[in-house]
Amino acid sequence: MIHVAVGIIIQYDGTSPHVLLCQRKRTARYGLKWEFPGGKVEEAESTVDGLRRELFEELGIEAKIGRLFHRQSTTYADGGTFGVSYYLVPTFTGEIANRAFETIRWVPVAEIATYDILEGNREVVQQLVSSYAQASSIQS
Repeated sequence: MIHVAVGIIIQYDGTSPHVLLCQRKRTARYGLKWEFPGGKVEEAESTVDGLRRELFEELGIEAKIGRLFHRQSTTYADGGTFGVSYYLVPTFTGEIANRAFETIRWVPVAEIATYDILEGNREVVQQLVSSYAQASSIQS
């Protein structure tokens, strides 16, 4: 199994939470699919250290890794089995710079399910939308 750490970076614009989505490069496997930033954890790394490294490599930020939001195992017919840990990223320092993707975009949490999301991320997208919709209705 390949271990992967993923960051769910959320910011508030005053009215609703937005999450950073990243679009894979056109020439990559699953080209132009949308996903959360992150990547494979190296052998001697913890998932948190691997995520911190990946976010710096891909986006140029020093991230504060928050709580584990979701963990799942996903198998792709053409690419193996991945154990994916999704962490909330409440804060970071530095300016986000696109170093690895076709494009990146801040998307309202309520709209992320409308994007062509990488298959392995669909379960966490549903949980994220549900969690933030419940939080919004509680605040109203």
